[in-house]
Amino acid sequence: MAAVTATFEVVGARAAEARAAMSAYFAELDELFPTGFDSGDALGGEAASFDPPGGRFVVVRDHGETIGCGGVQSIDAKTGEIKRMWIAPDRRGRGLAPQLLAFLEQLSREIGHHTVRLDTNATLTTAITMYERAGYLAIDRYNDNPYAQRWFEKRLT
Repeated sequence: MAAVTATFEVVGARAAEARAAMSAYFAELDELFPTGFDSGDALGGEAASFDPPGGRFVVVRDHGETIGCGGVQSIDAKTGEIKRMWIAPDRRGRGLAPQLLAFLEQLSREIGHHTVRLDTNATLTTAITMYERAGYLAIDRYNDNPYAQRWFEKRLT
């Protein structure tokens, strides 16, 4: 396994590399989810939710190659939501996802959030385990995401 020296950079969610990373993520979800996955307008108008001041979008790079992404958006002034978190399959198992999660939590703090939430599909068991290890607690449904089956929350300190 080659060493990964990742960098995290805040970019616009509608930038070409952000859109390419999200497209790869959505294609993977479409294969993994029993019902498939329809991204709807996630690459279009919905991407504006990651714009400052209430949001940020991040790409993960390894030696200049985009290998992951994730974003944070505001639910309200004190609550953020992590979305679109993905690391390329060939780069997994090297600790990048927890690093990306911590980076997104820090961005959420900088926006002014006291709490961060996220949702996920029950198929994504590795992600669920990572969220629980990072201190996320299961909560009741807080959104109408048709693909979400698990919802989590973490207080930011």
